[in-house]
Amino acid sequence: MRAGKLDRTIIIEAQGAATLDEYRTPTLAWSTFATVRAELVQASTAEFLRAYGEAADAVLIFRIRWLDGLTVKHRVSYAGRILNIREIVEINRRRGLELRCDEVRA
Repeated sequence: MRAGKLDRTIIIEAQGAATLDEYRTPTLAWSTFATVRAELVQASTAEFLRAYGEAADAVLIFRIRWLDGLTVKHRVSYAGRILNIREIVEINRRRGLELRCDEVRA
């Protein structure tokens, strides 16, 4: 993995403990887990017919250096968008990770 290809900055967020608002409703809080350099491998949009109507799924694949403790329970913040991590693939025995992320827009 070449450092020159890691030309994007992404923020990986972890879900914290739920807090209660003034109406005693639990709200989820996200905090920064890591800020890393990444390579944007692929960005595509596919439209599907769903049970609730048409939807467009934006799929982005990032490559990053190895980050211990990263799971699919985390999420990615990139260019003002929030992306769910759907799949993590290890590259060359802890050299890097490939993150398949998607953003669902209705």
